[in-house]
Amino acid sequence: MTITLSVAGTGSVLLLRPWRFDDLPALVAAHRDPELRRRLSTSLTDDAQARQWLDRQADGWAAADRFSFAVVTDTDDRTPRGHVVVTVTTVGVAEVGYWTAAHARKQGVAARALETVSRWALETQDMVSLTRLDLFHTAANQASCRVAIKCGYSLRDLLPAAPPAFPASGHRHVRTSDRDLVRP
Repeated sequence: MTITLSVAGTGSVLLLRPWRFDDLPALVAAHRDPELRRRLSTSLTDDAQARQWLDRQADGWAAADRFSFAVVTDTDDRTPRGHVVVTVTTVGVAEVGYWTAAHARKQGVAARALETVSRWALETQDMVSLTRLDLFHTAANQASCRVAIKCGYSLRDLLPAAPPAFPASGHRHVRTSDRDLVRP
């Protein structure tokens, strides 16, 4: 399955497209960023790990249970600015996640990509019938909290730390549909 989503907003036009194997060098470079490594549960340190990660993304598309997008621009399809993913967890429910490469932070990339993929996931009936999207982040990640709220995800739960998988406390934000969307 191949899909490209155009992202509206100010600044350059963003496109969301499935990850490709020629993205490997940019993927490894993005994961060299200490801030990104600190926020992610998976850190890709070499080409072999990045190849395995790319294989998992392709497998997710084939199984229709993980829809992983590279965030690029209409003028530069080869330098991903970030990543956004929808992972189906149970019937009608998926988790969303995202990251932004260091060179693209503070440009609205995360919010624009998350908003677009959220609408797509909740409105696209040929994909899977989703009624709820969950977004998790550490409580200390205020930037992710702002992005979640900006994109209509309400804070539902304060989660205690659960080491070793989740060593820090966290937040669970939820979005159910655009008709429930309330923006600040």
